[in-house]
Amino acid sequence: MSGDPPGDARRIDEQALDQLQRLWTPWRMAYIQDPDRKITGCPFCVLPTGEDDREALIVHRGETGFVILNAFPYNPGHLMVVPYRHVDAFDALTEHELTEMALLSQRAVRVLKTCSDPHGFNLGVNVGGVAGAGIADHIHQHVVPRWGGDTNFMPVIAGTRVLPELLEETYDRIAPAFAEA
Repeated sequence: MSGDPPGDARRIDEQALDQLQRLWTPWRMAYIQDPDRKITGCPFCVLPTGEDDREALIVHRGETGFVILNAFPYNPGHLMVVPYRHVDAFDALTEHELTEMALLSQRAVRVLKTCSDPHGFNLGVNVGGVAGAGIADHIHQHVVPRWGGDTNFMPVIAGTRVLPELLEETYDRIAPAFAEA
């Protein structure tokens, strides 16, 4: 057809388009295929029983709860504050657990301000599967750092999140800050 570009130009356009359709995250394959990462039971009950907090992504331990990096974060530094006790309802938390959960969330915000300089935060508890809880049987609070422009078309159109940092790098930046906070 007379409106089509010459063969070489069409091939270049197809190559450019093809490159834009791929989002490479090879580090995720190690996470998917690692048999040690496959947890039987509640991950929030199992992970704190291990000996390697870095491997478990636990950045801080408190008396009744702990702070852990989300393995599937919305943004770099996405933390969760989790009670050690396996409980599924916000109103089932003891006063001490609830207080420490709030204090650990506040500390997480302070640490992230120091380490990541976010423009804002989302803090939230999703109670129950219908409310969006990915692990509905064990209550936890999300602390998500936000930056202007961190939301774009990728999650909406492609169902994909683009993260500029590996979990291990995030851990190495945040865990020491909890020790200092």
